[in-house]
Amino acid sequence: MIRHVPVRKLFESHLTVSDLQRSVSFYRDLVGLTLALEVPERNAAFFWVGKAGDSLLGLWSLGSSPLGITLHVAFEVTIDDLLDAPKRLESQGITPLSFFGAETAEPSVIGWMPAAALYFRDPDGHLLEYLAMIEESPKLDLGIVSWSEWLAQNKT
Repeated sequence: MIRHVPVRKLFESHLTVSDLQRSVSFYRDLVGLTLALEVPERNAAFFWVGKAGDSLLGLWSLGSSPLGITLHVAFEVTIDDLLDAPKRLESQGITPLSFFGAETAEPSVIGWMPAAALYFRDPDGHLLEYLAMIEESPKLDLGIVSWSEWLAQNKT
């Protein structure tokens, strides 16, 4: 029997856009989403859907998304299941990936949210993600680090 990672809900989705500023204005001013973070050097913007930490929409200018994203969906899971996910994925012949696309045995932590995440690809190459929000204050200056680096930073 396969021990899958139990999915709680759809957490995030990402879209590629042809004009980032036009899309930021549209989703902020017309749709009414809250702009969570804009990253001009990466041509990306992120919006909270509902209250902060509930759900996220990411916008990427064409050609600027990490890991060659064409379609990306993130599923919310518990932190315990996320920490066990690398073993579960590997047992099914699926390669767990870090935020930067490298094979990994632990989640990455996105400091500005903060959330821990693990990535993998479906049979068609779509990028999927397991994500768990972390019950700590955001650390924007930390950027994106491994789970072990996050733990080490929080001990000090």
